Amino acid sequence: MLAGGAIAGSKLSVAQGAHAFGSDTIKIGLIGCGGRGTGAAIQMLSAEGDTQLVAMADAFQSNLQTAYRTIKGRHPKSIPVDHRRFVGLDGYRGVMESDADLVILATPPGFRPEQFEAAVESGKHVFMEKPVATDAPGVRRVLAANKIAKEEGLAVQVGLHRRHEIRYRECIDHLQSGMIGDLLFARVYWNGGESWCQARKSEQSELEYQLRNWHHFNWLGGDQIVEQHVHNLDVINWLMQSHPVEAQGQGGRAERSPTTCGHVFDQHMIEFTYAGGFKLLSQCRHRKGCWNSISEHVHGTNGTATISEATIRDGSGKKKWQSDLQEIRGKGWQQEQNALIASLRAGQISNEGDYGAYSTMTAIMGRMATYSGKRVKWDDAFYSEVRLADTNAIHSLADSPPVQRDEAGNYPLPVPGSKTKHV
Repeated sequence: MLAGGAIAGSKLSVAQGAHAFGSDTIKIGLIGCGGRGTGAAIQMLSAEGDTQLVAMADAFQSNLQTAYRTIKGRHPKSIPVDHRRFVGLDGYRGVMESDADLVILATPPGFRPEQFEAAVESGKHVFMEKPVATDAPGVRRVLAANKIAKEEGLAVQVGLHRRHEIRYRECIDHLQSGMIGDLLFARVYWNGGESWCQARKSEQSELEYQLRNWHHFNWLGGDQIVEQHVHNLDVINWLMQSHPVEAQGQGGRAERSPTTCGHVFDQHMIEFTYAGGFKLLSQCRHRKGCWNSISEHVHGTNGTATISEATIRDGSGKKKWQSDLQEIRGKGWQQEQNALIASLRAGQISNEGDYGAYSTMTAIMGRMATYSGKRVKWDDAFYSEVRLADTNAIHSLADSPPVQRDEAGNYPLPVPGSKTKHV
């Protein structure tokens, strides 16, 4: 296993290398058998041409069995008889040692840098879900590994699927071509209801409880701004062809008990600033009974755009353009898998690792601003040495997670305006 920081100067021996698969079977390994991993595998097996799921891994036997049954029900001929399954936190190593050409990384994001390094070391093409890390050291690990992936001709795709939706691409093209004039500012939202939380069971270790509720622990999921809102932030980074240079904001926790559901905020509001002064106003929230929206909006000197609806209006509010492809909304998950498999068959090695890392870092910088209550500059965030967890040291459910409850059963919460290590 490559240690963080060591990979940048390494030269790896890659088994598969870059070649056109043509009509050959593309062998797939799945690491992380929850809902998103199961969905990604089904979508990848639905892409054109012969594909097989040859190996699977998950920390929990129950997840693996459920995913296996679900995938086999949808694609009964795509799982060979010599299919291999691995259980445990180190089970991903078995998939890396299999004959899979392409691996899906869909475990909780805190493990992503470690597993991405292992995939590159093993010579695997990669589809990894967003976000690609939960802290700045993890982002740097991913960028270092991705540099080698590009050198070795390994495809890397990140689950920021809006970039594969045709109507999003049409709208971004129009905006970058000046349809609403000079861009002034943007607004993005991921405001929704409460997030799920599984009740604690007496037989569970603390690590198992946190893994089964990984959305609620920032070392595993990054908080909602990193795990979900990264989609919206990525759209604006895509539009601006850059990332913000600073962030300031506020957030907090209004409903969740500190004795349950971890230690993340349930609301964030951030003002991001890009070079040149362009502003992005960002909201994300998990709370019932409130106004909800998952959307991206841009304002310019000659009009406005709702990117999520692929609609552009002039300064008076009159519709100026709307995509004809409204019926494909939400199908980016399938389109990204179609694109990956098609490019591999053609020998075209795509790589989305860098922008996936920078958009993840954008979300992390926003979290650092809301947790601290301070203005945070890009370089200070990007080169931060704050490490939320040493996942390389976690091998079994008996190991201790980096976040623990106090004597009253409360998890530590960030307090804006004071020093906190949980950023």
